[in-house]
Amino acid sequence: MKQRPRILSAAKTASYMGAIVALGVSGPAQAETLRDALVAVYNDNPTLEGARASQRATDEDVPIQRAPGLPSVNVTATHLEFLRQSANSFTAPERNLGVNAQVLVPIYSGGAVRNGINAAQERVAAGQADLRATESSVFSQTVAAYMDVLRTEALAQLSANQVEVLRVTFQSTSDRFEIGDLTRTDVAQAQSRLAVAEGDLRSAYANMIAAQQTYIQLVGRAPMGLEAPPPLPGLPETVGMAVVTALDNNPDLIAAKERAEAAGYDTEVAGSGRLPTIGLFANYDYSNFFGTLGGPIASDFQQREATANAGVRVTIPLFQGGRPAAQQRQAGARESAALEQVIATERSVIAQTRSAYSNWAASNAVIASSQTAVEAAELSLEGVRAENSIGNRTIIDVLNAEQELLSARAQLVTARRNAYVAGFTLLAAMGKAEARDLNLDTGGPLYDPQVNADRVSGRFWDWDRDPEAAANSTRTVDINTSDDFIGPVLDPNEAR
Repeated sequence: MKQRPRILSAAKTASYMGAIVALGVSGPAQAETLRDALVAVYNDNPTLEGARASQRATDEDVPIQRAPGLPSVNVTATHLEFLRQSANSFTAPERNLGVNAQVLVPIYSGGAVRNGINAAQERVAAGQADLRATESSVFSQTVAAYMDVLRTEALAQLSANQVEVLRVTFQSTSDRFEIGDLTRTDVAQAQSRLAVAEGDLRSAYANMIAAQQTYIQLVGRAPMGLEAPPPLPGLPETVGMAVVTALDNNPDLIAAKERAEAAGYDTEVAGSGRLPTIGLFANYDYSNFFGTLGGPIASDFQQREATANAGVRVTIPLFQGGRPAAQQRQAGARESAALEQVIATERSVIAQTRSAYSNWAASNAVIASSQTAVEAAELSLEGVRAENSIGNRTIIDVLNAEQELLSARAQLVTARRNAYVAGFTLLAAMGKAEARDLNLDTGGPLYDPQVNADRVSGRFWDWDRDPEAAANSTRTVDINTSDDFIGPVLDPNEAR
């Protein structure tokens, strides 16, 4: 004989609701705002910290490109032990110490150094724009995660409430069946809806746990009593205004333009291989035979000597097998690719901006219609229940009305989430979704990548070092959530 579907007890449903309250509706002392979450991300997100470190590495390309244009000093010391001497050499030494000191001062390198520095500076600017894009992207993910936590908590609460409502409906239907007022079909319909609602509650709670884990991954701490987000600043009135702002401020487009400029300088660097180079040099040589030069008559020879010379070296390349021309053609092709990438990025920015604006406007319209749907569904459910009490409506009508109200409320919750996320995505596409635009109080000055670029650009000491590398972000391995409320995994066959 088939068993009745397993129904969650009232205590089990209460445990789900308690978990929702514990994870999502904490007291005021533990409440967290969207601004708090964004500040935590700004100060502690590993993706953002890694992007800043990568930009500091890019900053070093400027002094690296400048180094070939600066003087260089080298000292070479060589000690020789002559293990076997020529039989015809009567003055061969047994050992020798030679020291050579060389100073090179480049004067002209065909423009390779100058253009290399310019290309590096352009890539620093492109990297700073990329850092802005990373910050905007991480903030967008955080806003979506924040809103997803609010949405999944609300949907889990709605699901828990629906289970309670359907349990009452199932119980009253069973009671009326016992007195012959309803049929077994009515009881089965109520029981089926309750079982489905309990399954939906488990899924809703699992979705809530997943949303919280994404939040923890980004923010570095568990969501505690998240408050409703504030209105978004600076949203455009028209899509045309949004596109114009995006074309001026989008960091991805700015980075693409800077890279195209750098590629132009690379072409000049490649062409410099055909030009003459001029440099000054000075050499100092010291040699010491330790009294072994001349063998038996060593006293007749000078055992130590020193020489010095200086001059100008001009190198004129005449033929290099076509290498410089190939390098310049290669660099020119890469410059063309970079220029095409600017157009591709511009197209992408326009498409993203228009799409985000459309989603934002559509979600706002859905909010308005969903509010109307909720109000109408509430009135409809109230009327159907009243008509059922006098026999003019069936149980299935009541169940359908309850389901319509739940769907309308869920649609409203989702629409509010979608509208906010779409609005922030629009700001990100416009280049207006960074800490400087949101007036975040980060506990100190905002991170300025230009400070490090200025710090390292003029450094030339070979032994200059920064502190040892270390991670700044905190780990989340010790952050726990109440996913144990999801309960044991049930065998589907047990419900048959």
